[in-house]
Amino acid sequence: MQVKDISLTQFRNYLFQNFEFTKRIIGICGQNGTGKTNLLDAVYYICFTKSYFSKPDAQSVYSEMRGFRLEASISKNNEYNNLVCILRENNRKEFIINNEAYKKFSDHIGKFPCVMIAPDDVELITSGSETRRTFLDTILSQLYPAYLQQLIDYKKILEQRNSFLKAAAERTYIDDNLLDTLDDQLIKSGGYIFKLRKEFTASFLPKVQKEYAHIASNNDSVILNYYSQLHSTGFKDLLRQNMQRDLYMQRTGCGIHKDDIEIQMNQTPFKTIASQGQRKSLLFALKLAEFNVLKEQNGFAPLLLLDDVFEKLDAQRMHSLLYKVCVEENGQVFITDTHKDRMQKAFEALGTDYQLIEL
Repeated sequence: MQVKDISLTQFRNYLFQNFEFTKRIIGICGQNGTGKTNLLDAVYYICFTKSYFSKPDAQSVYSEMRGFRLEASISKNNEYNNLVCILRENNRKEFIINNEAYKKFSDHIGKFPCVMIAPDDVELITSGSETRRTFLDTILSQLYPAYLQQLIDYKKILEQRNSFLKAAAERTYIDDNLLDTLDDQLIKSGGYIFKLRKEFTASFLPKVQKEYAHIASNNDSVILNYYSQLHSTGFKDLLRQNMQRDLYMQRTGCGIHKDDIEIQMNQTPFKTIASQGQRKSLLFALKLAEFNVLKEQNGFAPLLLLDDVFEKLDAQRMHSLLYKVCVEENGQVFITDTHKDRMQKAFEALGTDYQLIEL
């Protein structure tokens, strides 16, 4: 799978610009503020129908303009696909593939698998559980379309249940029949999500540990585990046990929306004792494991977008990473850097053909 070209109209700092990608390895260099990250995010947008950075669509519009348009040609399994993403002036978004508009954007997820690594992704290691759940959900949504729909359903029902709890607390009255209905719906979607997360992490997390040991040349006694309240108690029992607390707090305090990937080093929370180098190594291990899983599932490598990674790893680890993704793998890789010479030397050391775009 390769992106052949992409055009950006009124997108971020691009009023209009077209890029053609003639090689499998694409280097993008330029000073800060020239649009390197924005170009990568445009590629990500085409794959996921949204920005990598969780921004509202309106924030991706060129200054003082209204609306944007992205169009790309992507070759997959020797077939060309035309993809168009349009944000109208009324803030209505459309996504079109081969002249056919999607009714549900979720139907597009997974068709063009993509992995991105950006400077702030270290939050995957250091921040709260929501970031790691989102990471897990992004992988599973690309692998299993039904998972994404169940996740959408779960979040919708959870919002309804939280609204119900708030209203019940204000009125000091509980409609037991309505609560039972909401609980049954939540249990159905939540049970499906838990089962798939449990099965997936059983094979995925050992892959992360293996990648970490390779990147860091040391396993550092790093252990990753999938945490869920549902491991020890059924969802129905959890909801029943927490009912009074939920009413008092006016929100649902148990369920798969509390899941996490626990990371420990020497039996201590990883983020409290890990060095910057160890955190970066684990971040790349998580992303490379994601890359490998998507490749195994689809039979071809996903797109890999590496934003400003030269600043994140030392020279030896950088060479090892680039050798793996640029030489050992056959997927298309986009890499940004502020230093043209550094990027050229890195590519030449690999002995691989590449295209260099200067912004």
